[in-house]
Amino acid sequence: MRNATLLFLIKRSKGKITDICLAMKKKGFGAGRYNGAGGKVENNETIKKASIRETEEEIGVEVKQIEKVAKLSFTFPHNPSWSQIVHVYLGEKWEGNIKESEEMNPKWFKIKDIPYKEMWPDDIFWLPKVISGEKVIASFTFGEKDLILEKEVNTVNSLN
Repeated sequence: MRNATLLFLIKRSKGKITDICLAMKKKGFGAGRYNGAGGKVENNETIKKASIRETEEEIGVEVKQIEKVAKLSFTFPHNPSWSQIVHVYLGEKWEGNIKESEEMNPKWFKIKDIPYKEMWPDDIFWLPKVISGEKVIASFTFGEKDLILEKEVNTVNSLN
């Protein structure tokens, strides 16, 4: 499976995450859904560098510090070319202001207002854990029409 990245900008107050930047995907895989910035890892590029590059390309900010919080495996038996391992990061320090690109339209949300119904259906199972400070390894098998056929979500002490 190919590697891909997701990066969510966050804001904290008194140590707790209060806001998250989600971007509406405008075209391509996942169009019409909110998600983090991210995408494919290019040849001779680390996963971490790909996450930072994709975030700058998609929402216009240069992330200065990121933390890996999840490793998600997605399998699509009906379309194996979609299958991927997604490395998820949170970013708290960046330069610039979020801005719309050809691919993504970013927006800040309060944690209580995350639009899960406008996101991938797996997000509700792992994103709240990440927001609460846990690290996650998960796997999801999707059927047609975004139906989750199988899922396994585990919290871990560390990620590589």
